[in-house]
Amino acid sequence: MLKILLPTIMLIPTTWLTPTKLVWPTALAHSLIIAILSMSWLYYPHMTGWNSINHFMALDPLSTPLLVLTCWLLPLMILASQNHMSTEPTNRQRMYITLLTSLQIFLIMAFSATEVLLFYVMFEATLVPTLILITRWGNQTERLNAGTYFLFYTLAGSLPLLVALLLLQNATGTLSLLTLQYTPAFPMASAADKIWWAGCLLAFLVKMPLYGMHLWLPKAHVEAPIAGSMVLAAVLLKLGGYGMMRMMIVLEPLTKELSYPFIILALWGVVMTGSICLRQTDLKSLIAYSSVGHMGLVAGGILIQTPWGFTGALILMIAHGLTSSALFCLANTNYERTHTRTMVLARGMQMILPLMASWWFIASLANLALPPLPNLMGELMIITSLFNWSWATIALTGAGTLITAGYSLYMFLMTQRGPVPQHIIALDPSHTREHLLLALHLLPLILLIAKPELIWGWTS
Repeated sequence: MLKILLPTIMLIPTTWLTPTKLVWPTALAHSLIIAILSMSWLYYPHMTGWNSINHFMALDPLSTPLLVLTCWLLPLMILASQNHMSTEPTNRQRMYITLLTSLQIFLIMAFSATEVLLFYVMFEATLVPTLILITRWGNQTERLNAGTYFLFYTLAGSLPLLVALLLLQNATGTLSLLTLQYTPAFPMASAADKIWWAGCLLAFLVKMPLYGMHLWLPKAHVEAPIAGSMVLAAVLLKLGGYGMMRMMIVLEPLTKELSYPFIILALWGVVMTGSICLRQTDLKSLIAYSSVGHMGLVAGGILIQTPWGFTGALILMIAHGLTSSALFCLANTNYERTHTRTMVLARGMQMILPLMASWWFIASLANLALPPLPNLMGELMIITSLFNWSWATIALTGAGTLITAGYSLYMFLMTQRGPVPQHIIALDPSHTREHLLLALHLLPLILLIAKPELIWGWTS
């Protein structure tokens, strides 16, 4: 555990002590070495339960894929931000990298925490760097508004969680995930117990976000700089799903009855956000709303509490993290050249940047869940488990997948095909840096087809 955490912490002094012209290459190399080292966590072929335990941090098959995704994302964020940060003063560039690194430190500690309270503290701590990223480096004037939405939605959702956790500590005498699963189940009959149940889940449902509590997400995504969008889509939304999976074991007898409205909201959100995507003009906003739809499927898969549902949710979280992060990078390459996010104003890009169009194609197909990709594997497992739970869900999930295919193709055709607008005269060619960035997003996704057991959370 520490062989990853300590180098990540040491990345902060490295960033501040490196000569100006070497800041980005050094940070990139350092974070890439950390990411490659973190792959060693995946190699536990006969691992069941927890391993590499100290008192507060440990790994198990549920947290390992999310941890590796977190470590993998830092070098990609540094690669993506390099171009638009190059005009800033050196100290601001160093500050930016420091914020990204601190975000990774908090995320590693959140995903590997065995104490629920440590998880809660780190869950909240990720707010601060993300908020600074959105409000300081965001693109448009709306960014302060977006930061306020982000902060207050998340805080209003997670304060009941703190009270619920303290009540749980009072009742069971422990908040360690290693022992919580062995505590006797409570009868949970009173109304207070039902409020406690809702308090435990609300924070995670806001963070995921569930449809109806999702209004902060499109704002935050659209206003954030590229690294903010990437880390929000790829890792911070997954904190919600991970927290739900961890808390489910404690909430046992009540979930059967109380989860109905949330499952209905999640599945209705899949259809609704897909329909919203079909009429978006703003490229980043479209990708942000598509994240809400995918996370709705994940929430449904977790709430019905079957092994298939959990596995599908975990696979879809990892696959969606890589896909949506790649889509935000692609949107950013367009934005850096045309300085607009409106899709109608930047069409026919395939004629100008043909190689970039092939990355767009792969990312769009991954987003609509093309057969061999892990996105489809996750979606199919969730849809199957939902169908087994109640056959009526097939109407919502089926409509949702159809609409997803529709808006993914719409996004691809709007940006890549059609006549090149008259006002686009001189665009920069695509850089090797951008192709490397997209290859590092989409190659792991394609390679996971060959060995999905790394991310499905089942032990052999």
